[in-house]
Amino acid sequence: MSPVEAIGLALAAAAGGAINAVAGGGTLLTFPALLFFGTTPVVANATSTLALVIGTSGSIFGYRRHMPAVRPWLRRFLPVSLAGGLLGALLLTGTGDRVFARLVPFLILFATILFLSQGLFRKLAGWEATHHSQMSSKSVWGAVFFQFLVAVYGGYFGAGIGILMLASLGFIGLQDIHEMNTLKTILGSLINLVAAVWFVAAGLVNWPKAAAMTAGAVVGYYLASHYAQRIPQARVRQIVTVIGFALAAVTFYKEFVQKH
Repeated sequence: MSPVEAIGLALAAAAGGAINAVAGGGTLLTFPALLFFGTTPVVANATSTLALVIGTSGSIFGYRRHMPAVRPWLRRFLPVSLAGGLLGALLLTGTGDRVFARLVPFLILFATILFLSQGLFRKLAGWEATHHSQMSSKSVWGAVFFQFLVAVYGGYFGAGIGILMLASLGFIGLQDIHEMNTLKTILGSLINLVAAVWFVAAGLVNWPKAAAMTAGAVVGYYLASHYAQRIPQARVRQIVTVIGFALAAVTFYKEFVQKH
């Protein structure tokens, strides 16, 4: 790995970590950066997941005072999040580079649309707050099943799972954004962690590239945690959306136009 590549990956991971800390969607930067430097799609996804999971897990500390309030929901969502994350990682492991390469443009586009639709999700989810003990069994199991699907997607690709989880938590009646973000952060970290462990065991991680990106991600998360309040989140979401659509367009062109 050349110094230029190491610096490029570290900067991409720093930007991805910062975006994750402020708004989410950092995978839309780290994954394509690895592809740009010649990493195969499956290895790129595994390496990106491992590099970002440390910084994501570290952000849990910032939400520690909300832990007691979300503990009942955490007990419900934790098992399916771990199982879904592992299943998604298994599906990725069984997907050949050629097949995954064809899926990449659609996954990036899907994640970007989710990112763009966050405001709509929040508006649709603006219901009366609901305590976990007041929900019907049907509603609870519906939310648990949806979380399982989110976890499978997260273990497979990852971009946009935070938005999906915020949407589902809003749909079941939660309104405190800090508590929702606490749940999202913990569950997202665990989904990525179980996927990363599987990727490591399967030998899919490029360790030199992962080391460079991990260093960048730690810096990005650290700086963003200090300066996030000074950055308008609406502006960050606009930037990520533009980047996401641009990357989707480029990958669609390379995969379906340039090769034919």
